[in-house]
Amino acid sequence: MPTFHHIGIQTADLDQCLAWYREYFGAQEKWTLDTFSELTLSRLPGITRLTEVEIGDFRLHLFERTGQDDRLPGGNTAQFQHTCVATESPEELTRWRERWVELHDSGRYRFASTEGPTDIVIDSDGVQSFYTFDINGLEFEFTYVPDGS
Repeated sequence: MPTFHHIGIQTADLDQCLAWYREYFGAQEKWTLDTFSELTLSRLPGITRLTEVEIGDFRLHLFERTGQDDRLPGGNTAQFQHTCVATESPEELTRWRERWVELHDSGRYRFASTEGPTDIVIDSDGVQSFYTFDINGLEFEFTYVPDGS
């Protein structure tokens, strides 16, 4: 069975993206690169820096590229649509939503999307969730599953 190592997130402003992931998720910076192989440069023209962060046992590779298209992710194209974060209680789910609103309203970050978090909804099977975006416009789902499955 494969083990997933990390998810790569492209950003136009690595410093702001890194600060937001630190403040919102408690991400810890592990390392940064500013020189790249020919393969990386051919696949990601304009890449300037890449920083690996850890959130618990999960890793993200945040990388900055020049000349980035300003269109937001989304629409009806093939892509990773969202990343889901599991919470241990309905109260924790509410705290994640409130924390997002607090950081957004602080004015310290420029968000690519003006859309705020959805309300917390409860499905017929008792699963609770809300959706929101990081500062780059990438979508996250936060969910609480009562029986943990």
